[in-house]
Amino acid sequence: MNNFFRLKTVAAIATLVAATAISTTASANPFEAIFGRQQQQLPPQATAYANTNEDTTELRADLRRQVVSYPSNEAPGTIIVDTPHTYLYLVMGGGKAMRYGIGVGREGFTWSGVKTIERKAEWPDWTPPPEMIQRQPYLPRFVAGGPTNPLGARAMYLSGSVYRIHGTNAPSTIGGHVSSGCIRMVNEDVTDLYSRVQVGTKVIVLPQTSERRAGTGTNGIY
Repeated sequence: MNNFFRLKTVAAIATLVAATAISTTASANPFEAIFGRQQQQLPPQATAYANTNEDTTELRADLRRQVVSYPSNEAPGTIIVDTPHTYLYLVMGGGKAMRYGIGVGREGFTWSGVKTIERKAEWPDWTPPPEMIQRQPYLPRFVAGGPTNPLGARAMYLSGSVYRIHGTNAPSTIGGHVSSGCIRMVNEDVTDLYSRVQVGTKVIVLPQTSERRAGTGTNGIY
């Protein structure tokens, strides 16, 4: 009799394990198998920054990554940097674009033109160019890539220039005119953009205008 109950117990456990395995396999998210799809109903902006340790809670709502209406004659995949309004648009086509908040050049360091992405790097090293060293001789000559590097998690180098689209370890500067000409983004956003574009991507940087928004922050080393 004991063997009989023992066999029934083993069979019940095997059935439970099999059911759990099937449920988990049917869903890419194991929590979904238990709680259903309720967590999928969160609005996009509530989940856009869920995978970062950055403090992005103080970003203005308009500086958070979001799809917006943006009619453009540029081909999908083109990057447009709206310098005066501190936005970067990735053209998606169909009158839409992904919009990111950015930090841009401070007074005297804004620029405009058409470039391409000539190189991409993850957790890039930072070697300040000679002209920056001349202006700020106290700067380090080299900083290895990592969380404390001012270029942040990703960098996209713009052709024929010393400028980059890159991350930052100072997210509070997003929305400001604060850099020496580079275009900075919070690490979560630069990582997202990095995954969407390729070497050769066209980058249009619009000129500064009288509509300049007051800058935030004072850090202009990059």
